[in-house]
Amino acid sequence: MQPLKDITVVTLEHAIAAPFATRQLADLGARVIKIERPGVGDFVRGYDERVRGLASHFVWTNRSKESLTLDVKDPEAQKILLRLIAEEADVVVQNLAPGAAARLGLSYEALCKVRPNIIVCDISGYGADGPYRDKKAYDLLIQSEAGFVSVTGTPDTPSKAGPSIADISAGMYAYTNILAALMQRQQTGQGQHIDVSMLESLTEWMGYPLYYAFDGAAPPPRSGASHATIYPYGPFPAGDGKTVMLGLQNEREWKGFCEQVLLQPALAADERFTSNSKRSAARAELSELIVQAFSTLTAAQVVKRLEQASIANA
Repeated sequence: MQPLKDITVVTLEHAIAAPFATRQLADLGARVIKIERPGVGDFVRGYDERVRGLASHFVWTNRSKESLTLDVKDPEAQKILLRLIAEEADVVVQNLAPGAAARLGLSYEALCKVRPNIIVCDISGYGADGPYRDKKAYDLLIQSEAGFVSVTGTPDTPSKAGPSIADISAGMYAYTNILAALMQRQQTGQGQHIDVSMLESLTEWMGYPLYYAFDGAAPPPRSGASHATIYPYGPFPAGDGKTVMLGLQNEREWKGFCEQVLLQPALAADERFTSNSKRSAARAELSELIVQAFSTLTAAQVVKRLEQASIANA
């Protein structure tokens, strides 16, 4: 089943955010035509050669697409591109430098005059206006500006996420908004302008830490693989040197954990640990108790107890 098999997408894209969005559309059956610059194409092609000579990032975000080489600064190439859009395109996606698409005549305002039902999605780093409009917007920088790095890593070492999550978040918001615009077009026959920025997208993903630090409260600390505000939730060593990941979400699970995993049912009513906020505040004491209980068990034995108590684990 390919629900977008009758949809054509023309995309002027590079790097990750826009290509990731349009690849989702291609996976659903859309015909995606990727416009690439002569000679080098999307610069992501040059990141590495790990996939039978192709770059891993490029293969990941561009499978199932077609490619058309055009020098969009050339007047004749511009005519070809505009004719392609006017005759074929349902959706146009771009993440060029700020203002570049408008200069090429590819703004929503320009394209909707020749194709009223066109959907145009602009993806940028920091938004179409504002003081950071023209700043370089690489994934690491957006992770920092959105505050993501402030809650990731250890107390001593802030860490970025391994994957390009700022790009991915923007790509997913672009993708879902394009799908919504296509649904709306079915009802109204009208196109839509979509404006997505990486900063806004990742800031939305930071909603919980922002609310946690509401009204001047302390932000959640960087806590490695553990959860900053839920405890116990994270890695714990077993007696055989292996590590077990586990997580508790509520008081019912805490009671079962004490009774069936730690074999210390009295702990469930211990005043130090009778709510998540108390357990989180006393995590050093509680961690010592858990590590001691696990010290005589193998990881497999710990997992078996966790499974029997219906405690999430890995």
